[in-house]
Amino acid sequence: MKGRKRKPTAQQIAEGDPGKRGVHKLDEKLASEPAATKGLPACPRRLTGRAREAWKFWVEELEAMDLDRRPDAMMLEGACVNFARAVEADLMLQIEGLVTIQDIVTNSAGEVICIKKKSHPAVAISSKAWSLVRSFCSEFGLTPVSRTRLAIGKNATAEDDLAKLLTQPREKSIPKNTVH
Repeated sequence: MKGRKRKPTAQQIAEGDPGKRGVHKLDEKLASEPAATKGLPACPRRLTGRAREAWKFWVEELEAMDLDRRPDAMMLEGACVNFARAVEADLMLQIEGLVTIQDIVTNSAGEVICIKKKSHPAVAISSKAWSLVRSFCSEFGLTPVSRTRLAIGKNATAEDDLAKLLTQPREKSIPKNTVH
């Protein structure tokens, strides 16, 4: 699908219906959207090492933001696997370097006639894995920019209303009995 991603209905409502669709239509749309089951399952046994550590970290963060939903478990698993893959490729590049040298030999004598430098295969692996991790993080509000796009409603209390009233700037009053 080309173009900009669709905004969640809750975000459209929080922004004050910028598309002028009608608040009641947006409320109906929000009510008809399916709700996913809260909570993520335990870490899959097949995740080990860095992938398991990433799972634990991201689950804690998603729970804190109230974004932990069961259907997202497979996406989270894929992100954890790609995170571990990206780090492993980066560690390999630190040791072996970004460039590999390939000898070009003749078939008959077996002598090296020249060498060919090419990019290390781990460069492509690292790049693709980090790209997949970045897209997961963006989808789940785990990047600074994506967190600013999240519109999570907050229940207003009487204390919040009073604090807002007391912290707003005072309006200047004009004396009623002055003549201009």
